[in-house]
Amino acid sequence: MRAFIGFTLAAVLGACAPPAHYDVLIVSGDVIDGTGALRRRADVGIVNGRVEAVGQLAEAEADSVIDASGRVVTPGFVDMMGGSTLPLLVDPQSAESKLRQGITTMMAGEGSSIAPQNDETFAALGLEGVPQWESFAEYFRILEERGVGLNVIHNVGAAQVRRIVLGDEDVTPDVPQLERMKSLVTQAMEDGAVGLSTSLIYPPGIYAKTPEIVELAKAAAAGGGVYFSHMRNESGQLLEAIDEALEVGRGADIPVHIYHLKAAGEENWPLMQKALDKLSDAIASGADVTADVYPYIRNGIGLGSFLHPRHYAKGADVFVETLTDPAVRARLREEVETTTDWENWYRHVGRDWNNVLITRVGERSDAQLVGLSIQEAADSRGVDAWDAFFDLVHEGGCGVSPKSMNEEQKHLAMRAPFMTFDNDASPTNPESVASAHPRAFGAFPRVIAKYVREDNVIELEEAIRKLTSLPASILRLSERGTIATGMKADILVFDPEKIRDTATFTEPLSYSVGIDFVLVSGEPVIAHAEMTSATPGEVIRHQAR
Repeated sequence: MRAFIGFTLAAVLGACAPPAHYDVLIVSGDVIDGTGALRRRADVGIVNGRVEAVGQLAEAEADSVIDASGRVVTPGFVDMMGGSTLPLLVDPQSAESKLRQGITTMMAGEGSSIAPQNDETFAALGLEGVPQWESFAEYFRILEERGVGLNVIHNVGAAQVRRIVLGDEDVTPDVPQLERMKSLVTQAMEDGAVGLSTSLIYPPGIYAKTPEIVELAKAAAAGGGVYFSHMRNESGQLLEAIDEALEVGRGADIPVHIYHLKAAGEENWPLMQKALDKLSDAIASGADVTADVYPYIRNGIGLGSFLHPRHYAKGADVFVETLTDPAVRARLREEVETTTDWENWYRHVGRDWNNVLITRVGERSDAQLVGLSIQEAADSRGVDAWDAFFDLVHEGGCGVSPKSMNEEQKHLAMRAPFMTFDNDASPTNPESVASAHPRAFGAFPRVIAKYVREDNVIELEEAIRKLTSLPASILRLSERGTIATGMKADILVFDPEKIRDTATFTEPLSYSVGIDFVLVSGEPVIAHAEMTSATPGEVIRHQAR
């Protein structure tokens, strides 16, 4: 209580006795501070990249004044799972896809992560003209030298660590190998990673058993980290997957965060309420657990995920080459059509290839297939839908968006007090890609446009809390997530009646609109709805304890 009173008093004193001059002054806006409190009319004064005062400051002088009349002023949004920062390194313009959504901080990494690297894994990135790195410390220096438009924070991927030590095959680490994996996690935490992440639906992460994950999570916990997980199942075994995530939390004594919670497949939709109840019960029992969702009922995965992951045990390249054999195709089709002891996405889409949209294809495929369903692609090629499916997996690089969820579960999840949001997409330059999931350009404005303004699922102040202070607290970002004296001035100014996503599944490469100003550490990266050339973003290093 003492700290809270002191903090409030400081804010009051800042409002009553502003300095003679501000670098930036935002006036006449309705401040939604990120705590969940109701909006209030106030001005925000910024000095040296931080909020200096919040109050009645319109008479003060400033180098730059932003008129926020008719607008809300909020903290910058925090993306709980923003893909990779590699696009920021090789194509800085890709930051615009995040910034136009109001995202000022993104967390990078899922099962894989940008570090650690060895010669083989770095070569697989296919980079040219970029210095090679092995550790996060080296990568962070390179990224800082290039400059970034938004703040970035990273976790270390358990699959990446596994790949470095064990490769991509289905093997169990022996004691020395496990110790080597743990040392890589420890080094990543010392370099500034915020925690350990898993993606347990994709090879090689799927091969990791729970005790292995617990041991790696212990190394992250020793550095004050968090365990993040794309769980082992998001459909029929959703509750069991949550149990595993909670088991890791208990076994490693580490906070748990669940990525893009969902109940995929119509027969599994009722599991969402049970999942939320399970998480609520765990929290009531003392567990530190949170989760996020994205605001779409179609997810995004690689088309190869429609085949049982055990087939990739010797490596994807080896398996994919077998798909030219008609006998192999017949056997795999029967398996997909008849078995349910795995994350069977064909079952989740109602066994209907019309419900699977193609969002990207590899170099060996026809780019004109993007935007079509698998059934439509088959019709355009004059082949059976199953042959089109196997052909596209064999050709490589095919990404799809299965229609696997419903709106009711999204509403339930968004109302949970421990739920935040993710973009689940890397920074994307629309001039460099053929297509993408629309969430890459529209997820966060869609939360406000659809679920606040149109559907009235949650109030705007609560949505802002879930987009700002809640994810900031999960990521240990003590200087971000709220508008208050002393905080970093990552701030948005937008019209809550006009902010909206424009990206659709048929035309996904379209920026969101309605945000007038985006400030990162007090410097405009968007001003009057136009991008600036500023790159004030920070590579945030978590302080390992």
